Amino acid sequence: MAEDVDLLRAVERAPLRTARLKDLDGFTALPWRVVNQLVERGALARLTHGIYTAPPDGEDGRTWMPPLEPAGLAVAAARFGHRNVALTGIGAARHWAAIPRAIGVTTVAVEGRNYVPVTLDAGGIVHLVGRDLDRLDLVLDRTALGPGLVTTPPQTLYDLLMRPAQGGVPDEAAAAATNLAARVQFDELARVAETAGRANNAVREMIAELKERSVTPR
Repeated sequence: MAEDVDLLRAVERAPLRTARLKDLDGFTALPWRVVNQLVERGALARLTHGIYTAPPDGEDGRTWMPPLEPAGLAVAAARFGHRNVALTGIGAARHWAAIPRAIGVTTVAVEGRNYVPVTLDAGGIVHLVGRDLDRLDLVLDRTALGPGLVTTPPQTLYDLLMRPAQGGVPDEAAAAATNLAARVQFDELARVAETAGRANNAVREMIAELKERSVTPR
């Protein structure tokens, strides 16, 4: 029982309350057995192969699962480190409520290159897209599993306009860009584009549109 408690507390203390089975070797000789027992009792929930989360606030992992966006971010954080991942694109748009309904896919920026998408046990696909996180405009924000990095609304709008097909839901990306544009100033989007060092026609047109809105009397 002591091993169970120690291992559970280790997962609870991990970033986004999530850890890989391979990182729990030091708590017991057979961590997979203890983890399976905790899953059976609802103290842990499996997000995907080899990655487990500790439900917050006394939730029962047999009936509860985190929303796709924090779950995807947690899986990426467990694999690559929580400072090396961030919700981006449609994932960040969902976080900022620019996409009102669940769409079954999310996008998480990871340092470096793209990785094979991850399918979660509860359903949903996590696209792991390679980015230089030092060049992204990020904020630490609250998620269902704890604080995690998310691209700001201006950065999210830029990413949606630059990569509308990322995640395979271009219609939702376009609608999210329209919704986010209502809360972004032209100079904020221009600053993101300047930092990135490039802008396509969609970004330039949006900057011009937002600038016009800012000087047009309502």
